[in-house]
Amino acid sequence: MGKNVYTSEIKWQVVREKLESKLTTREIMEKYDVKNKSQVETWVRWYKKGEIYRFDQPIGKQYTFGHGPEFSSEDERKDNQITHLKMENEILKKYLAMKKEWIKD
Repeated sequence: MGKNVYTSEIKWQVVREKLESKLTTREIMEKYDVKNKSQVETWVRWYKKGEIYRFDQPIGKQYTFGHGPEFSSEDERKDNQITHLKMENEILKKYLAMKKEWIKD
């Protein structure tokens, strides 16, 4: 039995779904074929701590110097950062919309 490998896109989608709280952790695990509840909790914890560079971290690879993967070019690094910031922005917009709904009730 080998380790499961999840793309950064899957990790971001799982975090988004968890923060939106529309699905339970079990439902999210089934939807994205995540094998362990603690994996979902770990990704959410990384997001909340601002450790978004870890979403691209390969299994067994610990980033220390520079906090993130080494890219072949500056453009690749910037593209990756823009993608993550867009996803984070989308999550925050949805959260703010949900917060407005909570205040109305």
